[in-house]
Amino acid sequence: MMNDSHTETTRGRELIAFRIGAQEFCVDIMAVREIRGYTPATALPQAPCFVRGVINLRGAVLPIVDLAARLGFPPAEPTARHVIMVVNVERQVVGLLVDAVLDILTVEEAAIQPTPDVASERAKLFTRGVLVIDGRMISLVGLDHVLPPPASEAA
Repeated sequence: MMNDSHTETTRGRELIAFRIGAQEFCVDIMAVREIRGYTPATALPQAPCFVRGVINLRGAVLPIVDLAARLGFPPAEPTARHVIMVVNVERQVVGLLVDAVLDILTVEEAAIQPTPDVASERAKLFTRGVLVIDGRMISLVGLDHVLPPPASEAA
């Protein structure tokens, strides 16, 4: 391996790890604005099945995405233990419903392995890589495809 003289790469990348079912995932910490307890959402008519609805976040309407359903897993059955990660997705603020937030990870970019070629193209839309940390397999989720495309792009 070559020795990199850039000090910012030696600090590593900070990720927030969370759980959906029995699986662990993580997102870049810079995308996360806050983590809050579960709040039931008000359903929206004709919303995609993975959009739980909206909640009021300090006077702003926040859409809630069931990340389990969005990633193709069975939809969450929210309890008081579930959390909402408030994240920036492109230019929009969205709440992601997850089972639990686990910890903050600091990893070197080199520790993030590419998504295996056996994964479907749809899986690769959401997964930016895989980390192996202390025997745990953690998928790095890219947030850019979490929201459905705007109606103007869908046509």
